[in-house]
Amino acid sequence: MSAPGVGAIVAMTFRAAVDQPDRFRSSKKVGACFGLTPRKYQSGETDRDGAISRAGDASVRAALFEAAHVIMTRVAKWSKLKAWAMNVAKRRGAKRAKVALARKLGVVLHRMCLDETDFRFGQQAQA
Repeated sequence: MSAPGVGAIVAMTFRAAVDQPDRFRSSKKVGACFGLTPRKYQSGETDRDGAISRAGDASVRAALFEAAHVIMTRVAKWSKLKAWAMNVAKRRGAKRAKVALARKLGVVLHRMCLDETDFRFGQQAQA
């Protein structure tokens, strides 16, 4: 719950779905497990990217998306995650930025579960 935008419900939903964090070889695979990757359609010469694939647990996907929405709209304190998402929103739009931030937030939460660490907002000031 130390990550911005992550409350008790999001944390418990994520933790219950991931149950054993070491079952993922890398943290990058968490986003794909919950359907936060682009859907792909390929047939012959046709090659299209679509909306999110919606694979996996819908409640975790919704919780991560809601946390991403809160980070982008309600959290006042800036972090590297929020700055990254705002830059994506300028280029691609707010909805795509929220999905991308939800995927990245899943990766961060998974790594926090494995390492048992708190969220770091950015670089510490050098003395």
